[in-house]
Amino acid sequence: MVVIGSIGLLVGALDPLEGSILILIGSGLAALGTLFGQAEPRLVRYRTLVFVLIVLGAGAMWGLSARGGIGGKSGLSMWWGLLLLPYLIGYPMAITGPGHPRWFLCLGIGVGLWYLALGCIISHSSKGFPDPIVILLAAIGLAMIGGCVIRLVSAARHARAISPARPQ
Repeated sequence: MVVIGSIGLLVGALDPLEGSILILIGSGLAALGTLFGQAEPRLVRYRTLVFVLIVLGAGAMWGLSARGGIGGKSGLSMWWGLLLLPYLIGYPMAITGPGHPRWFLCLGIGVGLWYLALGCIISHSSKGFPDPIVILLAAIGLAMIGGCVIRLVSAARHARAISPARPQ
């Protein structure tokens, strides 16, 4: 369940808005798989928190979309966008969180690069998007890249520390 959920998290990144259903299902499967796999309680709590954040943020996104979005002619202030913060916080946490294998973290770096590319594409293709959205995408991308690199380096150091010394 954790592996299938993790793959859903990665595939959902191709379109973070339309893929939010995959991201939601993926984080739920990862949380359930962690719970049923009898992992350490700290990891269960972490993945459950991530799932709750994604549920709240994605639910807000779907609700606001159903009302016509925010800003512009929708009648809703751009401040309603703050309801999306749990999704924007939970998704990078899902990608960079503890307990992921090396292959997932490497693909997580790719997701971070994709977010940086999305920011560049949006900033060059359309003037209809405000600069804060581009900055937000870049910040999320950098956070994912940084988090995955830190986890990979930490895992490599840990592996070196527990490996037996080589005779010379």
